[in-house]
Amino acid sequence: MKLSIVIVNYNVKHFIEQCLISVFKATSNIQSEVFVVDNNSVDGSCAMIQEKFPEVNLIENKKNYGFSYANNQAMRIAKGEYVLLLNPDTVVQEDSFEKCILFMDSHPQAGSLGVKMIDGKGNFLPESKRSLPTPSVSFYKIFGLSRLFPKSKRFARYHLGHLDNNTVNEVEILSGAFMFMRKTALDKTGLLDEDYFMYGEDVDLSYRILKSGFKNYYFPETTIIHYKGESTKKGSLNYVFIFYNAMIIFARKHFSSKNAKLYSVLINFAIYFRAFIAILNRFVKNVTLPIIDSIGIFFGFYFIKPVWEQLKFGSDSYYPREFLLYAVPAYILIWIICLWFNNAYSKRIKLINLLKGVAIGTICILAFYALLPLNFRFSRALILIGTVLAFGITILNRSIVHAINYFPQKYSQTKTLRMVIVGLSNEISRVSEIIKEATIKPIIIGSVSPQDDQKENYHIGNLNQLAEIVKVHKIDELVFCAKDIASNKIIDLMLTLSEFNLNFKIAQPDTLTIIGSNSIETAGELYAININSISKEENIRKKRVFDIVSSFFVLLISPILILMPKHNINLIRNILNVICGKKTWIGYNCSDNIENLPNIKQGVLNPIDSRNQSNLSHEFIHNSNIVYAKNYTVWNDFKIFFRGFKNISR
Repeated sequence: MKLSIVIVNYNVKHFIEQCLISVFKATSNIQSEVFVVDNNSVDGSCAMIQEKFPEVNLIENKKNYGFSYANNQAMRIAKGEYVLLLNPDTVVQEDSFEKCILFMDSHPQAGSLGVKMIDGKGNFLPESKRSLPTPSVSFYKIFGLSRLFPKSKRFARYHLGHLDNNTVNEVEILSGAFMFMRKTALDKTGLLDEDYFMYGEDVDLSYRILKSGFKNYYFPETTIIHYKGESTKKGSLNYVFIFYNAMIIFARKHFSSKNAKLYSVLINFAIYFRAFIAILNRFVKNVTLPIIDSIGIFFGFYFIKPVWEQLKFGSDSYYPREFLLYAVPAYILIWIICLWFNNAYSKRIKLINLLKGVAIGTICILAFYALLPLNFRFSRALILIGTVLAFGITILNRSIVHAINYFPQKYSQTKTLRMVIVGLSNEISRVSEIIKEATIKPIIIGSVSPQDDQKENYHIGNLNQLAEIVKVHKIDELVFCAKDIASNKIIDLMLTLSEFNLNFKIAQPDTLTIIGSNSIETAGELYAININSISKEENIRKKRVFDIVSSFFVLLISPILILMPKHNINLIRNILNVICGKKTWIGYNCSDNIENLPNIKQGVLNPIDSRNQSNLSHEFIHNSNIVYAKNYTVWNDFKIFFRGFKNISR
């Protein structure tokens, strides 16, 4: 056995599916075995792997024992001359493993190697090569000196910024996302240290490989995509605690007592400093908008009060000072509370929420006003004027924070993404269908041939023209049909086009998801229908209402339908069965095994009736049933019913 591949999975079903597709393409000419260790996922990962990848050696844990423990489970029984630890949110090139094996075979002193990694936008990931996190190296990284001097051999040593990203080099630390190791080196150094639950285990093992006399290499002659952020959110406070505590474990294990104590002090300071900054940052973001709303409304009253007094009473001191000291702050408090209850401080700014919050607040103020003693009833007119002021000021404030990137509150983006699909006719049609059913609906400008210098009539260009197409058509997003274009070519194009700041996504064959990631700090993204299970009580009720309403509509026009060629007495039978609850208008396609899906009544129509395609694969039919069950909406029923209307007499 030449190669053993170990992948640890935790609730990233769609990503590991794409990963395994690329892995099996890359091992087609290599004697290999693939292990997937699942850490008690609840997203259906194991069922998908068993059905779609029966050749995988699947280990299902009933508890999440951590990354190190799970990898060790597979490595203990691995038979390969080389062992690869691979993240599930990666895509490898077709020749990645062959190139790695060739390099390791020709460098017997190499114990492990890592490859060039890019994110979902084609940007180089600096953790592809790292140095040992000594106290000084960590200090420069934690306090931002490595960012200020990204090419410095001293200050940027954490990510070895002084080394060329495209040159083979000896390095100290490799990333656990792709760690290609010699089995004899593992036998000598031992497996991953299970004291590390997550993070730090790759640093520890890399260092032990060096100490055992082997070398670690950065090998950029092959490139992989790494969709960072899937199993954990890298920017979260929880990540900071886990990662830095892992570094403390490493220091205590490998550094001298004096250096370990210094390192622990530094790391603990970094943890609490980052935690303080994160809490302060969150507090400022949450309270800034209510504060500037309150200040804005108060000063609005402060300036409008004397103007109103002059117009109404010919004096600028008609109302007592208690009006501004007590009444106005009370009004503001009520408006702020009502705005908060109406989601006016949520991340997505909606003018309707502002209008409702201010209006309800005004009603509450007027209601309290009517109950107050006469000497506290200052002016209903000023309350109504204040209502207009409050609405205008809150709109103005949100326009200000929307323009400042620091604040999370933003108006809904009106721009629609402009997309191009790279592939051939059948895959373009399939991908277009998925996108049409997704929540986010970009404009598909056209399609591009997956060939360098050839195209069909339905293509707007070929791969050699892709950069020009992106510029001319102002493209925001490219979707690659993996059935029609090799991973090697996809990754090369991502690297070439990274200057355009495009979003890249990959559609694997016979899947219902299109996967990508637009930032190294964000979780991977996909086009799919929103999850909304058909087994929810409210959805069962909605589905029944749809059935009854649709049945009476069809019954009403049935005299006309029966006169048409395709309809017969079965139409009346179907209508009565649906009304009586024996059937439903939309159910599963029964040519597929539906035992593991939520139980619903037999359907007259099914999800495939909404598609204008024939000869669909069994895999696609199966996935269509799953998506229908997991992502139920009445709107989906309506679309299937409308598109498959000609078959309602079946």
